[in-house]
Amino acid sequence: MKIKLPAFLNSYGFSIILIVSLFIGALLGLILQKDAVALKPLGDIFLNLLFTAIIPLVFFSISSAVASMSNIKRLGKIMSAMVLIFIATGLIASIIMIIAVIIYPPATGIAFELGEKINLQQLTASEQLVKAFTASDFADILSKKNMLALIIFSILIGLATSSSGEKGKAFAGFLSSGSTVMMKLISFIMYYAPFGLCAYFAYLVGVFGEELLGSYARAMIVYYPTAILYFFIAFTLYAFVAAGKKGVNKFWGNIIPPSLISLATGSSIATIPSNLQAANNIGVPKDISEVIIPVGATTHMEGSCLAAVLKIAFLFGIFNMSFSGTETILTALGIALLAGVVVSGIPGGGTIGELMIISFYGFPPEVFPIIMMIGTIVDAPATMVNAIGDNVSSMLAARMLGGKNWIEKA
Repeated sequence: MKIKLPAFLNSYGFSIILIVSLFIGALLGLILQKDAVALKPLGDIFLNLLFTAIIPLVFFSISSAVASMSNIKRLGKIMSAMVLIFIATGLIASIIMIIAVIIYPPATGIAFELGEKINLQQLTASEQLVKAFTASDFADILSKKNMLALIIFSILIGLATSSSGEKGKAFAGFLSSGSTVMMKLISFIMYYAPFGLCAYFAYLVGVFGEELLGSYARAMIVYYPTAILYFFIAFTLYAFVAAGKKGVNKFWGNIIPPSLISLATGSSIATIPSNLQAANNIGVPKDISEVIIPVGATTHMEGSCLAAVLKIAFLFGIFNMSFSGTETILTALGIALLAGVVVSGIPGGGTIGELMIISFYGFPPEVFPIIMMIGTIVDAPATMVNAIGDNVSSMLAARMLGGKNWIEKA
């Protein structure tokens, strides 16, 4: 006899399990403290399984989505909408954090020991651009370290398949079948998610809890509430703009699992499978979600835009500089947008963004460890905002390309 579960549990049962697993993990971390590092391997198993499956998932999902497009102009429209949405949401996030740091300066009365000097010349723009868009060997593309190169390669494979006409149909079928199989594999891996996330969260709380509540508390007081408010308010507004009340209900009814995975793992890439599944449940057309979500995982970072502004304001406070005035604000906006939407797609993008902040304003290189630590402290909520921003961006793109009734058609 099949047991019929209440509608609420059918919709939110797995999300509730994940939430409970995170609470148990946090409790274990508080109890075990530094000994919680013994649980890390259980969490690493989950991450390794995800990361191993992500490369073929991204390849098959993107290439099959592009290959199935009968009209290549559709891809151009998706990419154009994606770029516009990424820039707009990145600017909105940056502006919100600027308002937050003006209201509550993050470094008032704070002094730090400066760390060791770093070599500002070790990362050149031309080298990083080459690494971002290409790989020197086919084997190098099959790595999460070269995600943007893999995405571009997958799009090109899809275009080549679509352009091959009748002779490419067999290969198109292979790509479509591969995408289906990889999504099924991810569903198997997710059965282990409650155990893996519980163990990994216990490790994070137990090992890094004291540092997270230490000298950087003021920066946390600024970032965490701002990021959480942005997560709930801005994303709700975006979902409403995309599809009205139904879009809001669909969004929040499916977004909890990818939110918790991104929060616990600190990886937008690890959230791609769950994000794709959520977008599919919401009703976003696959050719949109399977392009925007993987691309957004490496090039769309609203949480990083928030963090970039915080880092700039933090350094201004340390050196008793006024974070005000039109020129200062516009410059911070530009740097935050570059750090969160452009540079984030380059390997080592976080480091490059921090170096860019230092070199642009002329801060001494010794401050690098300071803002690097801020990046570490805010990583969890920043990643959650980054990852879920990709999902709601796919909804906005569906609205732009499919009209106001796109979700009804879905």
